[in-house]
Amino acid sequence: MKHYYAARAAEYDKVYAKPERQADLRRIEQWLPSVLEGRSVLEVACGTGYWTQFFAPHCPRVVAVDSASETIQVAKSRVPPEKVEFVVGDAYNLPPQRAPLSAGFAGFWWSHIPHARVGKFLRSFHAALEPGAPVVLLDNRFVPGSSTPITEQDAEGNTYQTRLLADGTSHRVLKNFPSKLELLAAVSPFATALRYHEWEYYWALEYATTSP
Repeated sequence: MKHYYAARAAEYDKVYAKPERQADLRRIEQWLPSVLEGRSVLEVACGTGYWTQFFAPHCPRVVAVDSASETIQVAKSRVPPEKVEFVVGDAYNLPPQRAPLSAGFAGFWWSHIPHARVGKFLRSFHAALEPGAPVVLLDNRFVPGSSTPITEQDAEGNTYQTRLLADGTSHRVLKNFPSKLELLAAVSPFATALRYHEWEYYWALEYATTSP
């Protein structure tokens, strides 16, 4: 996954140019800052900083983590350096913070987590946050004709897409599309006050962390 997104860094944002998704994107771009405003935010899998640019201006501090330095270089061009600390790191073993942060955000990362590693990710993520911190998970819904087709499913129920990059290389990419009930069941042991949002092409789950 890391190698795929490193190779895709220069063309990643093309996914946000799909005409049919523009109305949803505008709604989410307006909604997301309202949830995170005034908070110190830990962003996991920040990628090229597409979403960082919308909420960072409203937050006193943002720590944005991604495993690929190539995507972080793109992200750094989007936000003032004094607003965001970019860190190359592992989502399952997040870099230690000098103090817990007061909110969390993970955009388009949940779909890349194998089912067997969901608990490990959430424990690592929440350990870096204050108890009761608001968290937003944001990701894709599967929409035929817009989403890349699923080409494979493994024994644990994880699904995969075959993606082609501009350089002609082909990549097998894990991409899960949970239903609302599946998502709530996976997160509820680690969270409270769950609130599910759904648009035509995207979903978001808003919740509060529980004490360790």
